[in-house]
Amino acid sequence: MAEISFRDVTKIYGDGTEAVTSLSLDIADGEFVVLVGPSGCGKSTLLRMLAGLEAITSGEIIVDGSVVNQMHPRDRDVAMVFQNYALYPHMTVFANIAFPLRQARMNTAEIRRRVTEVAGTLELTEHLKRRPASLSGGQRQRVAIGRAIVRQPKVFLLDEPLSNLDAKLRVQMRGELAQLHTTLGVTTVFVTHDQTEAMTLGQRVAVLNDGELRQVGTPGELYHRPADLFVAGFIGSPSMNLLKAELRPGGDSGRLALDSGPAGVMAIPEAAAALCAGAPVETALVAGIRPESLLLRDPATASGDLPRARVRFTELVEPETYVHLVGDFSGVDPGDPDAPPRDTLVARVRSDRVFASGDEVALEIGGTGLHLFDIDSGRTLR
Repeated sequence: MAEISFRDVTKIYGDGTEAVTSLSLDIADGEFVVLVGPSGCGKSTLLRMLAGLEAITSGEIIVDGSVVNQMHPRDRDVAMVFQNYALYPHMTVFANIAFPLRQARMNTAEIRRRVTEVAGTLELTEHLKRRPASLSGGQRQRVAIGRAIVRQPKVFLLDEPLSNLDAKLRVQMRGELAQLHTTLGVTTVFVTHDQTEAMTLGQRVAVLNDGELRQVGTPGELYHRPADLFVAGFIGSPSMNLLKAELRPGGDSGRLALDSGPAGVMAIPEAAAALCAGAPVETALVAGIRPESLLLRDPATASGDLPRARVRFTELVEPETYVHLVGDFSGVDPGDPDAPPRDTLVARVRSDRVFASGDEVALEIGGTGLHLFDIDSGRTLR
């Protein structure tokens, strides 16, 4: 096992494309860290630089106390699992798993012992004489993982390893990877663009965008305390509603006025008051409301000050329903705050609540799912 440190790492390609920008990140010995972000954000480039498959432009990568910038990939003692598995089709499962050990000229008895042990751990024992073409996607993925861990490396790297699997198998393999890490305790870096994978697997999650590290923390920290608009909009499904608004005095905890005309003021619940402490009053900002904290009220009985919206359509995702709304308010694109304003929101409600397209609802805030962001920098207002 090993600690990993990225120190101001930058990667610029020959055409001038800057894939990673002055990124610093520490990964503890035995930790499972997930790198997540949209396509092209630099996460796979970062992993390939750690593996030695890409040269870095500047900065340092340190593994187990040693700078590995100039070290050959085979000397870094890291093992990598690729998105396409990269299995040898003409070899049996046994031979595929044993390949790195044969390359290291390990003796036959030790090779058999290690392969047998890994095959048992991954439930591949009965498939050792088969070839990859006769295996399911999940079984091929296990073979690729087995070939990596049989070397007993210091660091285990996985580059979008579940993206080629169907939804049910992805869920199963997530559980198996988590259990495998618990068993082996090897420092693991996992790359994905799927935030569900990131939030369910990572002990810590590093969110990247445009080659920059936007935030690193536990899944709970990212969800409940996003550092900026990008993290707030990227983490969570459905994503956070982001609206132009301003704080106003009134009530016990203040009120939130949406940029939606005269009828658009919601009381801030006491549970969310601490999040608003110190935020500027009557100054333009961005309000983030998690879908589960956007409450839908009957407009016939709700306060006339509450903003109104109409149901656009609903999605039944048992035991919940996602209610998509449209109204006269100014939504913000977290990837581009200067983009034309959006007029759609999403609320998450119990599935026994029924809404039809065109229904009018009044909007209220509940719980702690309210966040405030500076409208210029996009940073969270604490």
